[in-house]
Amino acid sequence: MSDDTGQAMHEASTKAQTLIEALPYFQRYAGRSFVVKYGGNAMGDEEAAREFAEDIVLLKAVGINPVVVHGGGPQIGAMLKKLGVESTFVDGLRVTDKATAEVAEMVLSGAINKALVSSIARAGGKAVGLSGKDGGLVTARKVERTTKDPESNIERALDLGFVGEPSAVDTTIIETATAAGMIPIIAPIGTGEDGHTYNINADTMAGALASALGAARLLLLTDVPGVLDKSGTLLTDLTPADIAALREDGTISGGMIPKLETCVSAVEAGCEAAVVLDGRVPHAMLLEFFTARGAGTLISAR
Repeated sequence: MSDDTGQAMHEASTKAQTLIEALPYFQRYAGRSFVVKYGGNAMGDEEAAREFAEDIVLLKAVGINPVVVHGGGPQIGAMLKKLGVESTFVDGLRVTDKATAEVAEMVLSGAINKALVSSIARAGGKAVGLSGKDGGLVTARKVERTTKDPESNIERALDLGFVGEPSAVDTTIIETATAAGMIPIIAPIGTGEDGHTYNINADTMAGALASALGAARLLLLTDVPGVLDKSGTLLTDLTPADIAALREDGTISGGMIPKLETCVSAVEAGCEAAVVLDGRVPHAMLLEFFTARGAGTLISAR
C-alpha cells in the first residue's frame, strides 16, 4: 500500500468515525426544532455566511427543523445614514421613530432576509423568508424602560418609540413551513395590537420562538467563545442559578447580561437548552450539536 493510499484511508476512517460519533445526536434531535439567532455583524463575511448556510442545510438534511432569526443592527445603521435619518440612542438602545421603523423593516424583512434565503438556496436547501407579521407569528407590545437620573437618583420612563417585544406567538406558519421541507428565515419585526409595526431585538425574538416551539436548542451566535470566568476560561455548562451568582459577583457583565437573560427565560419556558457560542468559528454549530466536546456555553434548567 502506497503512502498516499494509506493517508487517504486514514482520512476516510477519521470522517467515518466523526459520523459515528454524531449518530446518537442525529437520533436524539430528529424531528426537533433548533432556533438559531444569526447576528448582523456576522453577515459581512461571505465565507462565514456560506458556511452558516451549509450548516443550516445539513441540520435540515439529518431531520432537524432549523429556524433562523436574524438581526441587522449594523445594516440598519448604514441605511439610516445613507438616507440622512439621524439615530438617537438612550442607554445604548436606538430610539425608533416612525421613519426609523420603516427603514428597519425595509432592511430586515427585505435585503437581509432575502440574502439569507438566497444563501440557503445556494447551499442546496429551500428557505422561506418571513417576519413576525406573517401568519400572525408574533404579536408585539411596546418595550417599556426606565432610567435613573444620576444626580437626583429619580427613575424616569424612557420612550424608545416603536421598539417592541413579543407578547404572543403563534407558531402555525413555522410548523407549516417546516412540515413542507422549508427552512424559515425570520426577520425580528412584529405588529402590535395597536396596529403599529415594532422592531424587536433578535435575541429576544429567537428566545420567544424557542419557548413557543418547545425547541431542543436555542442557539445565540456571538463574537465571543461563550461565557467566560474571571480568568478567561470557558464555562461549558450553566444553570439559571449559576448565572445569577456570576452576575452578582461581576463575572457576567455588559452585553452578555441580556443574552443570558434571554437564555434563562427560554429554558424556563419550554426550550430544552440554550447555547451561547462563537459564530466566527467554522462550523461551530455542528461541533456543539454533534460532538461530545461541544463548542460553547450550554444553559439548561438542571
